[in-house]
Amino acid sequence: MLKPLSNTLQSVILFTWPMVFISMIIMVTFRLCYLIKNKEKIVVYKEVSMLIFGIYILCLFQVVTFQDDTSWASNNFIPLKEILRYNNMSRLFIKNVLGNMIMFLPFGFFTSYYLKSEKIHLPFFLTLIASVSIEVTQLIIGRVFDVDDIILNLLGGILGYYVYTVLRIISTKLPSFCRKDWFLNFFSIFLLCGLITFLVLIMI
Repeated sequence: MLKPLSNTLQSVILFTWPMVFISMIIMVTFRLCYLIKNKEKIVVYKEVSMLIFGIYILCLFQVVTFQDDTSWASNNFIPLKEILRYNNMSRLFIKNVLGNMIMFLPFGFFTSYYLKSEKIHLPFFLTLIASVSIEVTQLIIGRVFDVDDIILNLLGGILGYYVYTVLRIISTKLPSFCRKDWFLNFFSIFLLCGLITFLVLIMI
């Protein structure tokens, strides 16, 4: 299971890193200039979270709009038709079923985090809009529309909401210093460095 996921992640990184690198430099420099010019306080963990979310959206856009060879595929408007045809834990199941869920897990998490959503309705609605927009766009640009992708994206968004909910509950049980800005700043930098290291290792 880990190898197909690793291979898929590696292909995504190799495909998107030039766009992500350039966009990241532009976003960081623009944001710093804005904060300095307006003399606003720089809260590192908030800036890091916005940067990660921005990079995630860019990667999502790049992956779902990439025009690959889809001559063998056709549109699917029947729910569960494509999902049920894969053998459990096969390479295609991991890539197309688990991959579509995992791809939208960060979306559900970040929308819940930024909106401080205590109920699932809003993250669910936003995930639905994003997923339907992607599928319609893919249909327009010559790829395929698959209603099962929408279902899987929604499941991923829901899972992201519950990840946020669990972490929010855990955060209330932690010592008070864990909610201080200095600790969150340190943890966010540590997390970002760990993420970058992980991605580099995946690419090697």
